[in-house]
Amino acid sequence: MSDFPSEFRIGPVRIAPATVLAPMAGVTDTVFRRLIRNQGGCGLIMTEFTSSHGVVHSLRATSPAATRTFRYLFFEPEEHPISAQLFGSDPQVMADAAKACEDFGFDIVDINFGCPVKKVVKCNGGSGLLRDLPLVEEILRKVRAAISIPLTMKFRAGWNDQELVAVKMAQLAEDCGLQAVALHPRTREQGYAGKADWTRIAEVKAAVRHIPVIGNGDIATPEDAVRMVRETGCDAVMIGRTASSNPWIFRQIAQYLATGSYEHPTERQRYDIMRTYYAMLCERGAVDSVGKMKQFATYFTHGVRNGSKLRVEIYKATQAPEILNLVDAFFERELAELPAGVSA
Repeated sequence: MSDFPSEFRIGPVRIAPATVLAPMAGVTDTVFRRLIRNQGGCGLIMTEFTSSHGVVHSLRATSPAATRTFRYLFFEPEEHPISAQLFGSDPQVMADAAKACEDFGFDIVDINFGCPVKKVVKCNGGSGLLRDLPLVEEILRKVRAAISIPLTMKFRAGWNDQELVAVKMAQLAEDCGLQAVALHPRTREQGYAGKADWTRIAEVKAAVRHIPVIGNGDIATPEDAVRMVRETGCDAVMIGRTASSNPWIFRQIAQYLATGSYEHPTERQRYDIMRTYYAMLCERGAVDSVGKMKQFATYFTHGVRNGSKLRVEIYKATQAPEILNLVDAFFERELAELPAGVSA
């Protein structure tokens, strides 16, 4: 697998391996990021995308909303290297929020030009800005001037198939002094439907001269990661939704690159990852711990024998200790009942 890069650099920040956990709203909080980091194989992790207005407002406020914004940007020392992702459409507010992220100790700031969610797009954030490249340029130049740490951006191919701007966006980023770009090659109109057109990643890679290009979209297996690099020439791969249900994906990629094969999680390992994540939530004591447990029950029971039964039980529960007991009892039964010859 010699064609897959072992590392890449975003400005002075060395990222090794050349793999990135994508920012995902409601998923990539500090607990999940640390869970991924502890599995090994992930080079860079990113925060949930965070409102620039929320950051700036939170610097001056002590309301619950302010606490919520800072929770998005909280991280532990073991999470380095880590990038803070911001969204917004006001250049000065974006610059102020980026400077705050630098002061918080982040290694990189990333700007989101990809989110397709209506409430974000309606405010001209996320992929809504793909229709206003002059404003994109103003934001990039203003933010670049405000911080000394590396600045990157993640974006989609365009608003729709008739308004593709991926190459223009990447060239604009390089001209404005950004140190890397990440492309999800679907359009805003596609959302997450259909197929990610990797040829657009190759076009972006060919269009920039000096900055790394991170490919994103439809990586479900280690083989997909290797194929993306081979077909597009990208400098690193970014994985989002797959990591939610398969937290081992980055470690699997590392194994595949080293040996040509990789381990598939056993039932015992699925139990361990679920139990570990839930215990980390309880230890953090966040107000949304029960909600997170229910959310991740859907992800972590993917592929688990009789997993639907456990999900139903968890969805009915109201307390974190109750959910932990349900998980323990379920896997104790399931592991005891595995057919002969099946690895636990």
